[in-house]
Amino acid sequence: MNDLLEFFDTILWSTILIYLLFGSGIYLTFRLGFIQFRRFGHLFSPSLFKRNADPRGTSPWRVLCLSMASRMGTGNLTGVTIAIALGGPGAIFWMWIITLFSMATALIENTLAQIYKGTSARNKFRGGPADYMEKGLGMRWMGILFSFLMVISCGFIFSALQANSIAQASFHLLHVPALTTACILAALVALLIFGGIRAVTWLSKWMIPLMATAWLLLAVWVIGHHVEKLPQVFALIFKSAFGLQEAASGALAYGVTQAITQGMQRGAFASEAGVGSSPNVAAMAAVSHPAASGFNQMLAVFIDTVVICTATALIILTSGALDIPGAPTGVRLLRLAIDPALPEWSSVILAMLVCAFAFTSIAGNYVYAENNLSFVHSAAPVKLLIFRLLVIAMVFGGCLMELQMLWKLADIFMALMAILNLTALLLLSGIAVKVVKDYERQRRMGKTPVFNPDHFPELRGQLEPGVWDKTSSPR
Repeated sequence: MNDLLEFFDTILWSTILIYLLFGSGIYLTFRLGFIQFRRFGHLFSPSLFKRNADPRGTSPWRVLCLSMASRMGTGNLTGVTIAIALGGPGAIFWMWIITLFSMATALIENTLAQIYKGTSARNKFRGGPADYMEKGLGMRWMGILFSFLMVISCGFIFSALQANSIAQASFHLLHVPALTTACILAALVALLIFGGIRAVTWLSKWMIPLMATAWLLLAVWVIGHHVEKLPQVFALIFKSAFGLQEAASGALAYGVTQAITQGMQRGAFASEAGVGSSPNVAAMAAVSHPAASGFNQMLAVFIDTVVICTATALIILTSGALDIPGAPTGVRLLRLAIDPALPEWSSVILAMLVCAFAFTSIAGNYVYAENNLSFVHSAAPVKLLIFRLLVIAMVFGGCLMELQMLWKLADIFMALMAILNLTALLLLSGIAVKVVKDYERQRRMGKTPVFNPDHFPELRGQLEPGVWDKTSSPR
């Protein structure tokens, strides 16, 4: 089974996704005039977090935290260790490259999610790629296929993957049996998801800032013990990226191709830009202009990948843990890297952080899955109950499954979702670029950007009545 998954993973990522993700990012970057660099300062503007008065929406800050909840999972921690072990230090360089260009992709896909958003049975904003596939392209079948992939991947596979990371961390760091972890984690997940999307939003609002701050403080502490190695580490990253020297600190590196593949794969997994996951929560935001949500998610991509993932990489590379013969991978490699700086507390602190990252990711992935389930069919109470029970079962089983198989399944499903989503957003990029430029034009005039669909005749008949008819100013 592993050989079969490896074959599909290689086909999708080495021959299709690398070119599609990178090419889409470059194309949209040029169409938007390198907006991620021109408007980088705007990503931190307080205006992006102002909520308008529409009670159907969620505050942009909560939406940012909710999208970060899914992103900040094991891809930021153990996923980075795997990328370095398999692709060498150069994988980090290619992770940066794909992330910087993918910020433009994130702007477009999340702007589209806002443009074509609708309302749920509870009269709350909802939307995502499935909605802009149906409304913008008139291809409901494409939306249904995408939703199916999202439900299976985010509801089951990705949640099982995060659960597996919690089990691995608990066993290797705290010596807790996997079965014990499975029982406790399943119970906690049940309490959370039966509280619904509102409970997940509340949790992410508080946990994400705390988790990010704690990880960065830990990184500064660990790197500070090896600060003299930083110039060598950055030189090694660049040299390894282009095959200029043997990646001695990544003994399993397979050259430039492997570095590119692993770096872009981890960058895509961590940032989720172009995959079509973050638009599912971006559509929930109560904003006066769709592009505001797009800029909001650009910030999420930058923080998650360029900041958090880089911190993880520097912890590993400055510590010299990979130079140790027979060095492990995953969470054990992280412990090996952190232990010299925190000899008595490394296992406990790392276990707490890995479990927190993975648990919030399970929560965020559940929101994505439920949103797409409602697109295919209005979730009746009984059907929603069955779905939630299946999610809990997958979390329980994920604690007992093999890590390598889970990663391969996650990579394959992410690739399939990205192919569908990138196809749709490229076909709809014309209207998205116009909306973003409208946002920039209003800002240059000193106005608070407000979206008026009447200025875009191509949208006539495509938007859900009442969603953008009366747009309130931010408060």
